Amino acid sequence: MPRRRPRYPTADRRIAAGDFKQRCLQLMDEVAQHHTSLVITKRGTPVARLVPVDAEAADPLGSMRGTIAYLGDIIASDADMWTEDA
Repeated sequence: MPRRRPRYPTADRRIAAGDFKQRCLQLMDEVAQHHTSLVITKRGTPVARLVPVDAEAADPLGSMRGTIAYLGDIIASDADMWTEDA
């Protein structure tokens, strides 16, 4: 019988919750070192996923600071520009 693909394709393997409980710290080190993920199951049903932490994402607030050029007053308008004879 062909082996069924895991529900979470990015997970390298599954482990029962009881086994995870006994080897938790070791498994956390393996996930971090090998940059893989682990699906934790309870009675064969996936309940959690242990994934490595990537580098912290930059805060989106202020991420574009310094990328805008100030070219003058954008609020004051030139009235002559909007006349029909111009």
